[in-house]
Amino acid sequence: MKKVSLQTILDTLTSIDFSDSDILDELRKEINKGAEQKAKNAAAYEAIHDIVIGVLGDAPATVSEIWDSIENEVPEGTTKGKVQYALNHLWQDEIIKIEGKPNQYRRNWGK
Repeated sequence: MKKVSLQTILDTLTSIDFSDSDILDELRKEINKGAEQKAKNAAAYEAIHDIVIGVLGDAPATVSEIWDSIENEVPEGTTKGKVQYALNHLWQDEIIKIEGKPNQYRRNWGK
């Protein structure tokens, strides 16, 4: 069941003063499932944002080149794969991706 459906059920039960706290707690738990991990992931990407964006310039660079220049600066647990994910999915408006084998990235100075 989708979270929006669960939230609607919870809101409806709450609005009619439904009193079975076990059921309400179970609904809340299901609605918030994964929220803690999602928050951790967001914080981890935020921690590397300025480091990664800071090494990008006008010259295109591959993920491997970017990783080699920041590897010793990023928090423990950060991987080259996480940097690549962030470049491709989180910070598209701040970078310009140059398709190829391998892809290259440079800073989007317009943002």
